Amino acid sequence: MDVSPRVKVKFLPHGVGLPAPRYQTEGASGMDLHAAVSAPISVAPGAIVCVPTGIAIELTPGFEAQVRARSGLALKHGIGLVNAPGTIDADYRGEIGVILINHGVQPFVIERGMRIAQMVIQAVCRAEVEIAA
Repeated sequence: MDVSPRVKVKFLPHGVGLPAPRYQTEGASGMDLHAAVSAPISVAPGAIVCVPTGIAIELTPGFEAQVRARSGLALKHGIGLVNAPGTIDADYRGEIGVILINHGVQPFVIERGMRIAQMVIQAVCRAEVEIAA
């Protein structure tokens, strides 16, 4: 596919003031997503939470956004994604939520603005379904 993807970002009221998704380095594959929480959230070991990002996006048709775990959070704290990678379809216009799980042995505190996941933009190939006899 020779179309360069575009990601339009809309900040929701509780996301105003947070950084927009962006690549942290020139060679990064994913853009960081930030927690749009109004107060710290403590995630107990084994608990699952959906963390709001305060943004909605519009993608170029033919692309998807994949939400992936941050390796530093996984290694240091045991924080992962329940549905890794999470898929954001090109036609989805709701808020991006990150479904985190604490696989660690200690509670993990999520604070406003914390980098909680990364978003990778990928081309999508749609298949034709053929029913076999």
